[in-house]
Amino acid sequence: MSIENKPNYWWSLVTMKCPRCRRGAMFTNNNPWKLKATLKMHDKCPECGQPYELEVGFWYGTGYVSYAFTVLLSVVSFVLWLLFIGMSTQDNRFFWWLGINSVLLIVLQPWIMRLSRVIYLYFFVHYDPDYKHNKIKTFDYQTEDYYKKNPE
Repeated sequence: MSIENKPNYWWSLVTMKCPRCRRGAMFTNNNPWKLKATLKMHDKCPECGQPYELEVGFWYGTGYVSYAFTVLLSVVSFVLWLLFIGMSTQDNRFFWWLGINSVLLIVLQPWIMRLSRVIYLYFFVHYDPDYKHNKIKTFDYQTEDYYKKNPE
């Protein structure tokens, strides 16, 4: 595979593509604001067959990613507010920022939840340029060695 065909890391992450091949869609619906289907995902990548849920309860860790991402968004919006509008003790600018930031986070929450799943999976599964010939990434519990007792 030539370097020209390698999908961009950041574009694949933002467009929520499989981390292994960077081509297959992770979610069944492209619209995160369709709330009944916000977190509906394919079991495996339609392109390379990489399973998305690597173990039972795998997605619990996305809460930490989501929390860090919302804190980052809040800090960025606060800095932008501070630079362009400023803060003052004479009026309610801080409370205006707080309200606008809260609305922004609520509106972006479906997208943030999806993006946190994508980022979390990208921690564990890395790009494989030869994904068509290499084995998929799994955790130990899916191999026979995991279930064998250690004779000691």
